[in-house]
Amino acid sequence: MPFINWLPQFLRPWPHPALPGMRLAPESSCDNPLMIQCFTWDAKFEGKSWWKHLDDEIPRLKELGVTQLWLPPAHKAMRPEGQGYDAYDLWDLGEFDQKGAIATRWGTKDELLQLSATAKLAGIDLILDAILNHKLGADRCEPCLAVPVDPKNRMRDLAPPREIEAWTIYEFPGRGNQYSAMKWNHAHFTGVDWDQRTKTGGVYRLVSDRHKGWSRNVDNELGNYDYLLGSDIDHRHSEVIQDQEAWGRWVLETTGAQGFRLDAIKHMDRVFLRNFLSRTRDASGKSRMFAVAEYWSANLKLILPYVRAFGGLTSFFDVPLHDNFHQASKRGPSYDLRRIFDKTLVKARPGDAVTFVDNHDTQIGQSLESWVGSNFKLQAYALILLRAEGHPCVFYGDLYPNKECYDPEVAQPLDTLIRARKLYAYGPTRDFFDSPNCIGWVRVGDSTRQGSGCMVVVSNAPPRSQPQILRMNVGDTAGAGPQRTYRALLGSEIPVVTVGADGWAAFSCPPGGVQVWVPEG
Repeated sequence: MPFINWLPQFLRPWPHPALPGMRLAPESSCDNPLMIQCFTWDAKFEGKSWWKHLDDEIPRLKELGVTQLWLPPAHKAMRPEGQGYDAYDLWDLGEFDQKGAIATRWGTKDELLQLSATAKLAGIDLILDAILNHKLGADRCEPCLAVPVDPKNRMRDLAPPREIEAWTIYEFPGRGNQYSAMKWNHAHFTGVDWDQRTKTGGVYRLVSDRHKGWSRNVDNELGNYDYLLGSDIDHRHSEVIQDQEAWGRWVLETTGAQGFRLDAIKHMDRVFLRNFLSRTRDASGKSRMFAVAEYWSANLKLILPYVRAFGGLTSFFDVPLHDNFHQASKRGPSYDLRRIFDKTLVKARPGDAVTFVDNHDTQIGQSLESWVGSNFKLQAYALILLRAEGHPCVFYGDLYPNKECYDPEVAQPLDTLIRARKLYAYGPTRDFFDSPNCIGWVRVGDSTRQGSGCMVVVSNAPPRSQPQILRMNVGDTAGAGPQRTYRALLGSEIPVVTVGADGWAAFSCPPGGVQVWVPEG
């Protein structure tokens, strides 16, 4: 994308951070907020729907201190087993007989609404995964003009316009006109990836006197990253804008959800997406509507212009921090832990950063595979759960038994770290990042929470080396009062540490591990 297209964003002042203005937990909550991504890529539960499984887990999630459930895409996919990223009909939440089933992969609309009711009673908000970029599973194809373009440079045409048969007719026969009367055709899309007439795949830009070409307000990767997959939606078309904005209001009202996770925003017109967020927030009456955007890049310099452009309407996943965790797990003891927050969003803009360790896309075998190995998984979780900066998101696959990525040696101590966040991780952070293989920090506690505050030590030293010892100054731990003795939460050869009169003490950690020390008593 030419620099001139970004110039208005650079001329804007930096916006206020997004997270302080958003609902991260119900208003009555005074605990640390916490999001959990409630699914893996192939998530299923034997004998019950996914919505019913999550409904049954609400008591445990409340006890852990979870305040937000990021749900998988709740709408009808192009096939019964589709995860929803293969979006067919946003208005069908598992209510209509379409694409081979009434229920979605995750369950029926009634089960979703029951989950919503249970979560609301427990003081947990639902966050919906919004797939606004594309559609798949068209009901039939139609002739239209298209230009094949270079998949590696979408601005380079490979041939003159020609007629193709594109799967761009979406009529939703099972739903009819209920909730929305809009029927989609090629005029509502910018491109497709299949010519049914010649049975040829590729990237085709649709052309006619009604088409405007690729949007210019998208990422400039591959020349222009408007196109991702399937039938790529044109967010400049007035009927598209009206339908998707209406859906945003409707789906929040229908489900009682409090916000959105926005999928694949580097492929979507920024002007549309800003308006979608602003107008949905206003029309739904949710002035603190939560939003987090997926802009997938480990390069902070590419994310920051988007942060600026959206003006606090959405937070962003801290992909650079995830990449640092991934690199740390690959490089082991050679990774300098003092650099773990270098070039991350949580360091540059902590009030805009949703931090995470892994998700459904980073799983082994998935499109963005960058799995954080078990040798650094708990250290990474300590770094997002027990510090003051950012809004952390825990991955279901790391916490719950599953066939894809579960490690019981991670899950059990992760449960402890999550509970430590709820009970102890309060107050300002004091860092002790002095050694390349052993870092730590002190949370000084909150005077309104007796017994809060914690000391955390993280190591990536070789497993068979000597225990890691880090001297840290506890100072005046606000929540601990006169208590100056601290106990280890994760088991330790030295279970208790007594702090000297000067506030200093030596806190130990297993090599290549993590330890959390909390006020005793």
